[in-house]
Amino acid sequence: MKLYDCATAPSPRRVRVFMAEKGIEIETIQVDLSSGEQFSEAYKAINPLGEVPLLQLDDGTTISQVNAICRYLEELYPDNPLHGRTPLERALVESANNQAMMNGFMAGAEALRNTVPGMKNRAMPGPHNYSQIPELAERGLQRIDNYFSDLEAHFASNQYMVNDYFSVADISVLVFVDFAKWVKKRVPEDHKNLARWYQQVSQRPSAKA
Repeated sequence: MKLYDCATAPSPRRVRVFMAEKGIEIETIQVDLSSGEQFSEAYKAINPLGEVPLLQLDDGTTISQVNAICRYLEELYPDNPLHGRTPLERALVESANNQAMMNGFMAGAEALRNTVPGMKNRAMPGPHNYSQIPELAERGLQRIDNYFSDLEAHFASNQYMVNDYFSVADISVLVFVDFAKWVKKRVPEDHKNLARWYQQVSQRPSAKA
């Protein structure tokens, strides 16, 4: 297998942290997003979406999107399950992970992609170009603040995103909190519960992946 990655991008980092938690080692190929390599004919022949991460299997089959890649790896490497250990836990992890994507990552993407000059015509990821909408950037920043508040309330009574169980949802939120710094959003000083959780998960060896 090969993992097409970009060391500086948040989405592939979620896969790297996931792999590190499970002790999975896969050949990694770096894609230079800053130079637009993801839009090259050579890369788009592998992934028409023009995105990373991408997992390419030995038979040439490709799997795009973070959640799909992690699900596949979870099936191959079931030890230390990160998507839940019971039917109920798997449902709760799926819900929390979806919320992290909708309320966290998409909010950060709104704020970043609708303001950065280099993304003038790249307000949405994927193969198609979309113009920036400044109002969406403002909304994205507000959504980040709201999600920080929601997380603060959640961690007042939970050790992790799902009770006392570290899961892929915690990985997603960890990477989101670091991604939010790209648009100058940091955990507010009065969010003590969120700060406690963030410090705890940031100290895991996998967080450096």
